[in-house]
Amino acid sequence: MMRLRIRLTALPRNALILTDTPRPDCRDCDGVGGIEHDYGDYETGEYAGTDIEFCHCWTPWAVTLLPLPRRPQWLHRRHDGRDPWGPVGHSDEPPF
Repeated sequence: MMRLRIRLTALPRNALILTDTPRPDCRDCDGVGGIEHDYGDYETGEYAGTDIEFCHCWTPWAVTLLPLPRRPQWLHRRHDGRDPWGPVGHSDEPPF
């Protein structure tokens, strides 16, 4: 049985997607959707990464429902370091 939900995603582009949700009462994954297995380097025994084994209660798929438009360029904030309220971009009053 699938438990569908609508999510907002930002990659590769902003969109509304329809996706499956892991079963919250699953005894194998505790509702996470996968089981993490840490592994180490054979030579040193140090941590080398994590593998995720997907649980049987969830399938990782998604369908794009609605691509969302990008913000217009004029709505983006400018980060040029200038003070927008100062006449020359910085205070010209002497320090106290």
